[in-house]
Amino acid sequence: MALDDNPFTEAVLANGLRIVMEVMPSVRSAAAGFLVKAGSRDETPELAGVSHFLEHMCFKGTHKRDWQQISIAFDEMGSYYNAFTSKEWTFYFGWVPADQIDRQIELLADMMRSALPGEEFDVEKGVILEEIAMSKDSIESLAWDLVHERMCPGHPLGWPTLGTEQSIKALTRDQMAGYYRERYSPSNIALVATGRIDPDRIVATARRVCGDWPAVDVSGRREPPTLQGGTVVQQAKRFNQQAVGSVFAAPPAGHPDAEVARALARVLGGENSRFFWDIIQKGLAPRAEAYWLGYADCGMMMLDGLCLPDKAEPFCEALEREADKITQNGASDDEIQRVKNRRRTGLAVEAEAAYHRLLQVAEDLCDYDRPRTVTERLADVQAVTADRVAKYLTDWPIVNGGLFLSLGPRNWPEARVP
Repeated sequence: MALDDNPFTEAVLANGLRIVMEVMPSVRSAAAGFLVKAGSRDETPELAGVSHFLEHMCFKGTHKRDWQQISIAFDEMGSYYNAFTSKEWTFYFGWVPADQIDRQIELLADMMRSALPGEEFDVEKGVILEEIAMSKDSIESLAWDLVHERMCPGHPLGWPTLGTEQSIKALTRDQMAGYYRERYSPSNIALVATGRIDPDRIVATARRVCGDWPAVDVSGRREPPTLQGGTVVQQAKRFNQQAVGSVFAAPPAGHPDAEVARALARVLGGENSRFFWDIIQKGLAPRAEAYWLGYADCGMMMLDGLCLPDKAEPFCEALEREADKITQNGASDDEIQRVKNRRRTGLAVEAEAAYHRLLQVAEDLCDYDRPRTVTERLADVQAVTADRVAKYLTDWPIVNGGLFLSLGPRNWPEARVP
């Protein structure tokens, strides 16, 4: 049971399904979702893209409902619902009035037992291939995939979440079914619920609708990648802008420096940041940003943006100049305080809605394997200081080395020493 200073209640069903709940008595809604430890890094080369494809199929029919009945059931309870697949997780969730939470959990649980209907498999394969084609029309998507491919060569983290045209075309329903049976084992899933809920009732509902799920051993241990640097230049004449950036090794998710990495990224490339004032406002590029990516066993700090091809040189120089300046001189106390203020406001506002709090708790389960209270999250933000940012830049440098990327109509630079 939850302690007075701990708003969470947890339970584990006999088949291994973990249940994590947070009661929010001041709200009138509730949210719930199934968090599955299944993403593109869990795939073999021939199954590239199966996790995301499977997410689509879970909306396409169960042994109780076809896809239309699933869609109507969401609407009947007034649910705001969605799902997404990342490189490490898949999450299915919905937000409803509090009195509808049992129905929401039952519907989501039914979707977790997809029938993988054959006719819908063929239709949805076409949808996935359209998504892959659309991603090839986006310079941002191409740059994202290229960074991971070159930073994690030969490793599943380097494969695109959508898969490739070749892997999706060759994928069979039987292959997906085998992957689904293993990765969607209850011991590999967590049910998360937040809002105006009764934990005992949530557990009872979960036991009723999930208790008969068969337990299956999940094989395959995730191996960390060895991040690689170097220079990647890829010419793509169909685009009108050049994507330019550098990527450096950074802390993994759940690391003590995770919040420091976020703060550094926002000082450099967030709103009203150094990149905004010294690059965007000076007309070098319409987009310049810095952001931290944290995976289970590695991380990346990206400094990048988009510019006109003939401005690639000064834009690249500006990115490097700002990285040098903050490395040499550090961040000011005022800069750190401003990004902390925005971060704390965002966390606090999100924590007032069951939907956003659900996403926060799910994120913590991914990153820390435990939920964190709002107070704990805010304390981690408050603990960021200019001195900690300076130490971060010593431990996780953003100058020299790393991966340099140039993608766009210019074959530039023709030769570059990293």
